[in-house]
Amino acid sequence: MNTIIQLIQRSKTFLLYLLLALVYLFGVLSESTGLIDEFTASYEDWIYLVRQNIYIVFASGITASMLGIAAGILMTRPWFKRYSQAFAQSFNILSAVPTLAILAIIMTLTGLGFKSAFIGLLTVTILPVVRNTFQGIREVPEHMIEAARGQGMTDGQILWKIQIPNASYVISAGIRTGFALNVGTSPLITLIAADSLGEYIFTGIQLNEFNSLLIGSLSVAALAIVTDFVLSKLQYWLLPKGVNPQRFAE
Repeated sequence: MNTIIQLIQRSKTFLLYLLLALVYLFGVLSESTGLIDEFTASYEDWIYLVRQNIYIVFASGITASMLGIAAGILMTRPWFKRYSQAFAQSFNILSAVPTLAILAIIMTLTGLGFKSAFIGLLTVTILPVVRNTFQGIREVPEHMIEAARGQGMTDGQILWKIQIPNASYVISAGIRTGFALNVGTSPLITLIAADSLGEYIFTGIQLNEFNSLLIGSLSVAALAIVTDFVLSKLQYWLLPKGVNPQRFAE
């Protein structure tokens, strides 16, 4: 009985998202009679665009996560302390720039296509990862670091055995936020000649085709739900269970 209750609790967020998506989908289908026919006619194109969208989202997201964690760690190092605030402000300024402006600037430097889209999505994703990594490591209680030094640990050992494990929940939250921004931004890369589900959305807007717009928007919404669900499960399986995420609130 306890096992069943635990499974229900772990899956309640996913079930809620799925229920809301199904309710919305059936409501839309009841008002749009030709949606299924159009989806069937363009099924092969849809499969191709979904694969391309997933590929660029996860390729740019994973790359941004690794670079963001590395940059966040760099900002917390004692020898880099004098530059950390300026480094952090540069990321804050970048986060204030609209996404379309970022894509336009990158497009002028690297041209149209996959390369510009990859760099643009990486730029959007990396900002919350850097911010959360920096804040998570910096807010590890000082008494834990002093205790580790008292046991003879080096700065590198303190980083990997004390600071990173205790900041892991904050870092993972930044990664999930970054991927959410990535998926939400991915339809825009159609504007710089990269393949994505945005082709359905912008075609629907330009040609006033409601069904095409729905296919694209529902597909992006489903991709966002699945991505967040996968990351939440990875967070549960991979992060240390002994770390209390409420530690910083005490």
